[in-house]
Amino acid sequence: MYAIVDIETTGSHAHNNGVTEIAIVLHNGEEVEGRFETLINPKVAIPSYISYLTGITNDMVATAPAFNEVAANIFRLLNGRIFIAHNVNFDYSFIKYHLRECGFEWSPKKLCTLRLSKKAFPGFPKYGLGHICRELEIIVENRHRAGGDADATAKLFEKIFEKGGEKLIRESLKKENREQILPPHVNPADVNNLPYTPGVYYFHDSKHKVIYVGKAKSLKKRVVSHFTGLNTGKKRQEFLRNIHAISFKECPTELTASIFESVEIKRLWPEYNISQKSFQQRYGIYSFKDSRGYLRLAIDRKRKYFEPELAFPVLTDAHRMLWKMVKEFNLHPGLCFLDKTASLDEYDLLPEEYNPRVEDAIVYIKKQLGTYAIFEDCDFFKETSCILIEKGKFYGMGLLPDNVDPLKIEGLKTHLTQYPENDVIHSLVRSFSERKPGAVIRFDE
Repeated sequence: MYAIVDIETTGSHAHNNGVTEIAIVLHNGEEVEGRFETLINPKVAIPSYISYLTGITNDMVATAPAFNEVAANIFRLLNGRIFIAHNVNFDYSFIKYHLRECGFEWSPKKLCTLRLSKKAFPGFPKYGLGHICRELEIIVENRHRAGGDADATAKLFEKIFEKGGEKLIRESLKKENREQILPPHVNPADVNNLPYTPGVYYFHDSKHKVIYVGKAKSLKKRVVSHFTGLNTGKKRQEFLRNIHAISFKECPTELTASIFESVEIKRLWPEYNISQKSFQQRYGIYSFKDSRGYLRLAIDRKRKYFEPELAFPVLTDAHRMLWKMVKEFNLHPGLCFLDKTASLDEYDLLPEEYNPRVEDAIVYIKKQLGTYAIFEDCDFFKETSCILIEKGKFYGMGLLPDNVDPLKIEGLKTHLTQYPENDVIHSLVRSFSERKPGAVIRFDE
């Protein structure tokens, strides 16, 4: 019915590390039914600090079987049983990964004795295996060896059972292991309290410092998705271990959540937010007259002393906009440096006939920098969401009551919160405006 497991490894993440020892205690809920234990050759060197902690050396595992040699037996012992470990996701991630590498697909129900201990024995200062065993006077023989720790976990499991554990186990399994996918330091209430609304969420470390900010269309679904899947890479495992608390702020729409996420990343500069720290408008659409008098548009990297008609974070966005201009204003692809095969010698329009088209295109581009507001109905709020761009700059956003005139800027501003702008926000607003022009009201036409 239950398989209580402990492993020793060469490191903290499965992708680049091996298992050095595994112990499996088979338990029926009342007593131990069987036991399996073996050293494993991880096929990689064991770091000296790991050997110091566990006592397992490279010489000890040199003649031990490799994981693939015992994988079939491990799968046979675990398959069909509820998988139990102390801090279950660590052991699970290693065994899942290495079984899959050997061709075995295994997706058990899981129970974590660390989390069950917190519910069965509240009030202890720490719940690591050594700490909880000392509190409950469980003798641990061979600490930091798979066999000793697995036996201790089995005794702890029995004590949890005696303390109303059957009900706790039933409740945990009924929740489809949602709590067991959480990082060990996260309070399940932090996730249970998350709404299904759009918003921004914050991951905090042990000192309550924000280490990651994210946005979501549905806060609960997005946060839970961080803790699912089998990404056993070192960076992700370190990230999960550092999460101690979760907080959030609801937003009216997904767009406002995306904007507020960017504002908060720039304000807090969290350790694990990487992409937006280096985000900047790197390319621009420039205009100039060539030697023949043709007004031309061109994409180039942003330059210090030249202001583009419009700036973009990535080259593909600039190309997409310029091709749109070519099609809508019947511009020559060759004169826009988009088609090198297009002949300019055979072009039959004179500059005085062609240039007004380019000027119209530039006027259109300038409208992207004008004054306008984006209005969205909200699924979870009665008011209307409003984002205001004034003279090409992001002013702010907020919720508007029904009695506010959307055509009067000063009236809008009294209901909006001002935020600092950045390149990410410009990109978000421009992209949304192009996709949903019906949500945009312009004030400078």
